[in-house]
Amino acid sequence: MKTHVFCVFMSASLVALSLAGCGQTAGKSGSSGGNASYVRQTGNVVKPDKITMMVDGTLISVENGRDEFEAQWEAATGVDLEIIQPEHEVYYDEVTAAFESGELPDVVLLSSTYYTKYAAEEMLADISDYYEGSALEQRISAAGNDALIEGIRIHGKLYGITPTRGNGCMTYVKQSWLDRCGLSVPTTYDEYLNMLKAFSEMDPDRNGKNGDTYGVSAAGIINGEAPYVNYLPEFYQDAYPSFYQDEDGTWVDGFTKDSMKAAMGRLKDAYSKGYIDKDIVTNSTGNCRDKFYANEYGVFTYWAGTWAHTLSSKSKEAGIDDRIVALPPIEETGTYLERVAPVWCITSACKNPAGVYQYFLETMLDGGTVETLWTYTPGKDNYPKNHIDRMLAIVPIEDDPGAKNAAADAVAAAEIFNDNSRMADLPYSTDAFAQYNDELMKIKTELVNKVVTEGMSIEDAYAEFETSGGAYMSQAVVDSLNAE
Repeated sequence: MKTHVFCVFMSASLVALSLAGCGQTAGKSGSSGGNASYVRQTGNVVKPDKITMMVDGTLISVENGRDEFEAQWEAATGVDLEIIQPEHEVYYDEVTAAFESGELPDVVLLSSTYYTKYAAEEMLADISDYYEGSALEQRISAAGNDALIEGIRIHGKLYGITPTRGNGCMTYVKQSWLDRCGLSVPTTYDEYLNMLKAFSEMDPDRNGKNGDTYGVSAAGIINGEAPYVNYLPEFYQDAYPSFYQDEDGTWVDGFTKDSMKAAMGRLKDAYSKGYIDKDIVTNSTGNCRDKFYANEYGVFTYWAGTWAHTLSSKSKEAGIDDRIVALPPIEETGTYLERVAPVWCITSACKNPAGVYQYFLETMLDGGTVETLWTYTPGKDNYPKNHIDRMLAIVPIEDDPGAKNAAADAVAAAEIFNDNSRMADLPYSTDAFAQYNDELMKIKTELVNKVVTEGMSIEDAYAEFETSGGAYMSQAVVDSLNAE
């Protein structure tokens, strides 16, 4: 599978000074015409009086200090900020309603799926010319993260900025369980499977009973969003159940490949032997975490970085051994998958995209005062996280005030993941993709569940894929992607 590899504390007054200036607006909404370069060269941007933004629960809530964040952001930039923050669970329902009604904010945070969808529908401003040669581009380049921005271009055009790496999931193992079973950290699939066998058949929790634990759990066999396989990478290895670009640049549906059939076989075998949580199909991530702290299983693939420390801390609170090992990917997996990070986009309804780009997107990654506001909850001495995870930021904060508080195990896990990950492909949103992909993933997920947990043969699953219309929809999407 071809993938894209990603391996100055300023004072508020200096920020405001660096942004000062007014003049003609750089084009109409969505425009990225020639006067964008004029804007960069002269700083002749109309400063917005107000910017409206729509964001999910990754920004601190009102209860946790959002009003103070807003006040300090406004003081630093000199721009009024209106925050629209729906409840996290219904965020994309509200996003969809906003785009359908045309009542759009100036900027909105979008997942990769919605990013490609609304870019294709010409509802996002093309910021390519604003970005090229800008101070933001220079900061991102200096940090060595150009590839991350290149990975979200669509037909060479840029419709947003992601302030962080996408991050992804890596595998965590309880060290005490390895010790009690006489095992080392697995480096191959055979060693991984042998570990699951021991965790499921021996007494790794030391409760005096053999076989009342199991090896691994996850919130579904296929995750509900791209990159789909990140909760069970050791079983999937080189398989992928959705669309990706092959080595020659051709788009394919990985579900139709032999590699996917082999992955289903590995999953079916391990589930039948009791190595995988029997409730995997109905689990939520919360269920998985609770079972992990209850010492019901020993292997959990979950988000890299901060979660390494959280899993350890919560295990200690639960009264079990808190030694958690963050595994490099096994040989057959090669690398972990990094999701495409959510993207901050200027909408086509914005009347001053150049101004919003400079005062909102550029300041978010200024390496100083404003980025610090986005990174840490204002007014808190221990620097709890705000919107940007400092370990994932694509522009580091100079003299980072929270660096000294970073947990060593979280930093170590993030480094392992960053050094051993590759970015998942970003399919362009074609009409066929928009029409069929959700239904396709439902069909694929149902068939994988039937094979793994109900004993359906792989041959019967692919026969049903054909008769259910899945094969037709799959080919239609592939054809549309390759026609772009």
